[in-house]
Amino acid sequence: MRIILVLLVVLYSGAVFAQSSRPTAIGSKAQAHTQAKGKKGKRAAPPKNEPMVSPDKLLECLSIDDGTKERLDCFDALIAPTAKPKPPKAKSVLDCRFLKEEDERLNCFNGFVEKLPKPKPGK
Repeated sequence: MRIILVLLVVLYSGAVFAQSSRPTAIGSKAQAHTQAKGKKGKRAAPPKNEPMVSPDKLLECLSIDDGTKERLDCFDALIAPTAKPKPPKAKSVLDCRFLKEEDERLNCFNGFVEKLPKPKPGK
C-alpha cells in the first residue's frame, strides 16, 4: 500500500512540474506558436505583409456600376494586385489580388464584399 502511495505522489508531482508556465527548451516553439494565435473567439491580426483594409471602404466600391473597370480600379486601389503564375484558391478578399485576369479578380472581389454586413444608416 505504501509503495502505491509513494508511486502516486511521484507521478503526480511530475505532472505538476510538466505543466509549469515556463516554456521548456523543447516546447518553447510550440508554446510561442499557440500564444501568438490569441484567445479563442478573437481575430488575430493579419501578418505584417498583408494590407489592412476597412470593410466600409470595400463596400463603397460596390456603389460603382458592376462589371466596370472603375469598380475594379476602386478595389485595386485598396488592395494592390500582385499577379502570381499559379494563384492560390481565394479564401479571403485579400487573396483576390493574386488573380491575373481582371474579370476573375473583379468577380472574386464582388463575391467576398457582397457577403460583408451592410453598415446601418445611422452610423
